[in-house]
Amino acid sequence: MILFFALRMGILPAIGVDSYKGYIMPMFTLSLPVAASILRLTRTAMLEVIRQDYIRTARAKGAEELTIILRHALKNTLLPIITIVGLNFGYLLGGTVLVEAIFGIPGVGTLTITSIRMKDMPQTTASIIFLSSTYCVILLAVDILYAYVDPRLRARFAK
Repeated sequence: MILFFALRMGILPAIGVDSYKGYIMPMFTLSLPVAASILRLTRTAMLEVIRQDYIRTARAKGAEELTIILRHALKNTLLPIITIVGLNFGYLLGGTVLVEAIFGIPGVGTLTITSIRMKDMPQTTASIIFLSSTYCVILLAVDILYAYVDPRLRARFAK
């Protein structure tokens, strides 16, 4: 990406962040593999749910196709999608460390790489604890979101 978009075409900066253009290549570098896996999982889950009896019943009742897809099918496919999104945040946090170093973006990733190179153990430990704590908070949010999305879980813990 750096070779093509920054050096050959000259439309994006190769390193650093002077404007919003500096975030475009790092964002795509991190998000494209994750987006592809989420889209593949969503498609598979939707194809499985769309063949269920309650979808056929909703169509027989005369519901619009968009309503069927958004209200019935997508709602029932959200649990595996939420799981994969939550787990992929770990990939994104780990990838951020490398992407920040490659694209020269100041941040926690750059700080972590610099502290590892300088053999600064307290700073390295603090950076890793911060990143893992962030991941734990995201996983907690995923678990809370489960209860919000799935009424069966809400009913079980409402007592």
